[in-house]
Amino acid sequence: MSKPIVKIAAKPAMSPTGKRSKPSTPKPPVAKSAKSAKSAKPNIAPAKAMSKPKQGVERKTLHPRNLHAHGYDFSALMTSYPKLKTFVRPTPYGALSIDFADPLAVKTLNAALLKHHYGLAFWDIPKGALCPPIPGRVDYLHYLADLLFEGAPVQRAGQVSVLDIGTGANGVYAILGHQVYGWQFVASDINAESLANVQRIIDNNPSLQGHLSLRQQQDEKSVFKGIIQASDRFELTLCNPPFHGSLKEASEGSLRKVRNLQLNRGEQPKAASATLNFGGQAAELWCQGGERQFLATMIRESQAFAEQCLWFTSLVSKQENLKPCYQALAKLGVDTVKTIEMQQGNKITRVLAWSFHSQAKRLQWRNQIVSGT
Repeated sequence: MSKPIVKIAAKPAMSPTGKRSKPSTPKPPVAKSAKSAKSAKPNIAPAKAMSKPKQGVERKTLHPRNLHAHGYDFSALMTSYPKLKTFVRPTPYGALSIDFADPLAVKTLNAALLKHHYGLAFWDIPKGALCPPIPGRVDYLHYLADLLFEGAPVQRAGQVSVLDIGTGANGVYAILGHQVYGWQFVASDINAESLANVQRIIDNNPSLQGHLSLRQQQDEKSVFKGIIQASDRFELTLCNPPFHGSLKEASEGSLRKVRNLQLNRGEQPKAASATLNFGGQAAELWCQGGERQFLATMIRESQAFAEQCLWFTSLVSKQENLKPCYQALAKLGVDTVKTIEMQQGNKITRVLAWSFHSQAKRLQWRNQIVSGT
C-alpha cells in the first residue's frame, strides 16, 4: 500500500523589484488504476497554488524567516557598506533603489546585503560571473531547513552536512547556509577559477573558515560521481542547475532579462551586445542538454549514493521538466518525492526533493541532528 501523500506548498513570493504574476501548479503522476495505486511508488507531493488575498491584490511574500520579505532598507545598507551609495538613486515614487540592469550595482548591493544581514566582511565575484539575487537564494535554504526538520522546530545545527552542486564563483548557497543555520558545506564546481574565487571569499571571512570545503568536478558529464566520497554523509544536497542548452541560448536569455528590466522602469530598451561576456560563468548558465538533461543525470546518479544522503534536492526552473523527473524517480524506487513552489516576482521556481529513506528512518536521522548525536 502506498503511503499517504503529504503536500508542501511555499507561499508565493515577490522580490523587492519584481513584477507580480499568477503562480502555476505542476501536475504530478496520477495512479490510473487500483492495481497501480498499490504498487511501490514514491509519495509525490506537488506544489500547491496559493489563493489571492480577499482584497483582490495578489500579494507575494518570501519565506517567514526571510529577512528580505519587506524589501531593502537602502539607508541601513549604505551605512553598513558605503560603496553602495554610488549606485543608489530615488525612484519616481520617492523610494530608494538601484539600476538592476547594471551588473556592478547589483554586485555591490549583494556585497552590502551579505555584510549587513549575514556578517560577511568580504564578498566579490569576477566580471561576467553569475550574480545571484540574495532573497531568492536564501529562500531555498529556508525551505530546505523546513524539509530537513520535518515539522520539528528549525534550529541552527552545526552537525548538518550539505553538498552544494555547482557553487559557481559566488558560493552564495554555502555562505548563506553556514551563516544562517551553521551548516557545514562541501561546495563543488567544474570550473577551477570559480572555486578559486570562493576560496578567496573564505580566506577573507574568518567565520567561514573550517566550515566550507571545495571540490572540483573533473567530469563534465557527472554530477555526484567524483564528488561524493565513500566516507561522506550528507543531510542535504542542493543545486541550481544550468538551465540553458547552449551559450547562444544563455546569451539571448540574458539580453531578454536586460530588456525587461528597462521596460519595467518605463524606459525604451537600449541596444545591447549580442555577445555578452560570460567569463567563468559558462557552466553556471548552460550545459549540453540544458536543465532537463542535468536533472536526469542527477537523478540517475543519486541512486548510487542513496544511503549516504538523506535528501537530494534541486531547483527546477522550467515546469515542463517536472514530469520526466517524476517518471525517472518512480523507476528508481524512491520512497518520497516533494515539490515546493517558490515565487519571487514574476519568476516561479520549484524545489524538487527526493529521498530513498522511509519516513521512520528520516525521523530517526532528524532526531540525531536535534539531539546532537
